[in-house]
Amino acid sequence: MKTIQYELANGIATLTFDEPGSPVNTMCAQWQQDLNEVTAQVLKDREAIRGIVLASNKSTFFAGADLKGLMRNQASDAGAVFAEIERMKKNFRTLETLGKPVVSCLNGAALGGGWEVALIGHYRIAVDDKKIQFGLPEITLGLIPGASGITKMTRLLGLMGAQPYILESKLFNPREALELGLVHELVPDAAALRPAALAWIATHDGAAAPAHHPWDDKNYRMPGGLPSSPKLAGMLSVAPAVLKQKTRGLYPAPEAALAAMVEGAQVDYDTALRIESRYLARLAVTPVAKAMINTFFFNMNAIKSGQSRPKDIPRYKPQKVGLLGAGMMGAGIAYVQASRGISTVLRDVSQDKADVGKAYSAKLTQQRVDKGRMSAPDQSALLSRITATDQVAELAGCDLIIEAVFERRDLKAKVTQEAEPLLAPGGFFASNTSTLPISGLATASARPEKFIGIHFFSPVDKMKLVEIIRGKQTDDETVARAFDYVQALGKIPIVVNDSRGFYTSRTFGTFVMEGAAMLGEGIPAAAIENAGMQCGMPVGPLAVLDETALSLSVHVLDQTRADFAAEEKTYIATPGELIVERMVKEFDRNGRAAGAGFYDYPAEKGAKKSLWPELKTLFEKPAVSWDITDIKDRLLYRQAVETARCLSENVLTTVHDANIGSIFGIGFPAWTGGAMQFIYGMGLDAFAKRADQLASKFGPGFLLSDQVKVSIKKHQPVY
Repeated sequence: MKTIQYELANGIATLTFDEPGSPVNTMCAQWQQDLNEVTAQVLKDREAIRGIVLASNKSTFFAGADLKGLMRNQASDAGAVFAEIERMKKNFRTLETLGKPVVSCLNGAALGGGWEVALIGHYRIAVDDKKIQFGLPEITLGLIPGASGITKMTRLLGLMGAQPYILESKLFNPREALELGLVHELVPDAAALRPAALAWIATHDGAAAPAHHPWDDKNYRMPGGLPSSPKLAGMLSVAPAVLKQKTRGLYPAPEAALAAMVEGAQVDYDTALRIESRYLARLAVTPVAKAMINTFFFNMNAIKSGQSRPKDIPRYKPQKVGLLGAGMMGAGIAYVQASRGISTVLRDVSQDKADVGKAYSAKLTQQRVDKGRMSAPDQSALLSRITATDQVAELAGCDLIIEAVFERRDLKAKVTQEAEPLLAPGGFFASNTSTLPISGLATASARPEKFIGIHFFSPVDKMKLVEIIRGKQTDDETVARAFDYVQALGKIPIVVNDSRGFYTSRTFGTFVMEGAAMLGEGIPAAAIENAGMQCGMPVGPLAVLDETALSLSVHVLDQTRADFAAEEKTYIATPGELIVERMVKEFDRNGRAAGAGFYDYPAEKGAKKSLWPELKTLFEKPAVSWDITDIKDRLLYRQAVETARCLSENVLTTVHDANIGSIFGIGFPAWTGGAMQFIYGMGLDAFAKRADQLASKFGPGFLLSDQVKVSIKKHQPVY
């Protein structure tokens, strides 16, 4: 056996998981084979065994399924996947029903399949460390816990009790596990695990009733009752509809998990296991599961491990960071920095404005204090890290200064030149612009190699993504330091090269402007908005334009025209841009903040927004025929095509930055795995064929040039 070490001494059979050449233990093909072998050996040694200990030789207990193997599955492999899962669970069941006490020694994290391995133990002992995580995150990867996780968790916690841990993938630490009854004992460190396991086994030595799981007891009753109990039956009758409302029918995993929970609760344990296996086997070969595994596991790990960060540069965390501009952006960044222990100087033109910016942190922390999630001393400590000021001199000694002032080139140049000389030796300067090219802004800097774009998204406290933009002269050290700074804030950094709108704003612009263009073509606004929601975007394109302010889009358009004119070129506005310009300049509809955009925003508290009735009169053309599939495809394909163009133009350099950036930055639907995975999941030929159809009907925005197709092929991930 290569991945499991087996030892039988003094009546204790120890199974130590230790996958060679891997930092973690996984359910790889070799492990499954070794599990067969070790289970057969335990059966053979049955008479000599007093107890079984499950342990790990890694820093964690067990990581879970072999996801690379899953990525290679085809639709025709479902039967083989089912057989594989069933064989593995048969081994689990053999170990559990041997009549010998089994103890799981949890020295570190046990997630997904790893938690299912931990649940083999009748008694589970964990190291008391709040950083250790247990749980079943499969739903976030488009899968379900199918190695007995659903069946066991439902029987341990009941249908309602297990729901957050299965359907919402809620994780828990060892102490929380103890309170839930999922772990039975905590020990101070890994060295104390085995003695505690042996002590528990000793209490069962020669006991009248052999060790067993609760559901193997004839008196077992499911906590909270069966699905047929009146209280649960009422709730379960509406559960699928509530779930459908959340998933919009685009995510099969939560629906399969709910079905496996409820169906499994109505039958005996072994039948429940088989039901669970069937649902997992069906899901494991679907395009949605592969797309989500690709992005939320492999792509996310690529970013976390710093694959986009320049190599061989020491790790860095700034101690003091200055922010220019205390508006929504500056105030949001100040809060996030202070909550991560970074000393922050928040500077604006007047003390009043700076104080308003700091008050945002007071408001957010007060909500947490009121809910008991933060102590008053912790709140005071956080707020004391923010210095609100109108004095430039307060910025002296900052390791990093970020300007978050209005999107005007002259204003940005002025604040850069004013603040940059106050940086600490070796410090660097960043712009939080969302559209203006960094290389152009860097001309105001005395050290353009230490000038970079760090583009936060609003609201900063909620949005996880930060886009780092490398200017033409930005050096590697500055990129690496910006990357480390973003990670120190607990955010997800992607690194892109400089261009107008960079990656996220440019691609996001295609989504909203395609929506506006359709309105201009005479398609009803409600159809456009509903199609956006149906294909999985968080909200429709017109609602998004309102949120980001139509006036801002027009300001960007005016700035772009001016930039082109300065180069003696003419900028041709897109049909969507012209519609937005009319909304602002002709109809004075500036967006949500102004109380009027594509939607009306009633002043009464709690009243819902509604589409502006005049859109019907001004734009709708009853004679225009439209198709909901075309609208949905236009919204998704337009973004995917633009992303592929960014990749071929070297604005993007990796697929992982593209996928993660599209989901976390612009709300591209998670079921697709991101804008590039949307193409790969469909297959380049099928995608190109549909893009050609859309281009012939709706314009050059959908055209895939040969150069772009070559780039898509070149970056295709292989598993």
